[in-house]
Amino acid sequence: MLSHGGKGNLTKSHGRKSMSASLKPRELMTQAPKLHNIWAAHIITLFPGAFPGVLGESLTGKALKDGKWQLETTDLRIFGEGKHRNVDDTPAGGGAGMVLRPDVLGKAIDHTLKSVKGRCPLVYLSPRGRRFDQAMARDWARNDGVVMLCGRFEGVDQRVLDHYQIEEVSLGDFVMTGGEIAAQAMIDATVRLLPAVLGNAESIEDESHSNGLLEHPQYTRPAEWRGMEIPEVLTSGNHGKVEDWRRAQSEALTQERRPDLWAKKADT
Repeated sequence: MLSHGGKGNLTKSHGRKSMSASLKPRELMTQAPKLHNIWAAHIITLFPGAFPGVLGESLTGKALKDGKWQLETTDLRIFGEGKHRNVDDTPAGGGAGMVLRPDVLGKAIDHTLKSVKGRCPLVYLSPRGRRFDQAMARDWARNDGVVMLCGRFEGVDQRVLDHYQIEEVSLGDFVMTGGEIAAQAMIDATVRLLPAVLGNAESIEDESHSNGLLEHPQYTRPAEWRGMEIPEVLTSGNHGKVEDWRRAQSEALTQERRPDLWAKKADT
């Protein structure tokens, strides 16, 4: 069954088309070409209408409207074969379900790469791939963008992955009906790391996974809520003690909830 993520080392340069934005989420992707030399996500999908989805809201949506990043989709269906634009066929050797055809995928990928410029990892969202994490998001943010292939059905013909040297990446150890939701999650995690998008570098440095630890608990006003008070150290005004408390909390939470991360941190 098909699910989420993949990545490749595609560095070939192509001419890239870019677009301006409006306030309506779908129109964030469809206005006249205008933007250049910005980070771009290129999505190959059977459901282009699923984008921008949640990416058109809040921080990522504002950044998209302001031209701080760009989103383009390639409709896989228009490259389908025959009257009904078929994109899949039965698995060679038998078995349940359908597999996306290599001839259809090849045409869609080639078409998409024509609008790609610079270094853009070519990603196939798959449950058997390397697990996506904060380090990968940082790596993608340093590139010129990312090309994501959202699969469906039982997956894609292996020859496509081999030909384009596509590395598979997974959102997690579970199976989804397709890659679109996983693609949006990965793009969100990446876009917020782009310069000028989040607007507060300290916010990125302090959050979970940025330093190999889970984030410490957060509190705000009112000082007392339903009989529970903010820890006294946080209102002491002693910044050194606050930092010590936060570090201790992060370490304790990581040891308790993510012993795998704690072990990895201890080895560094």
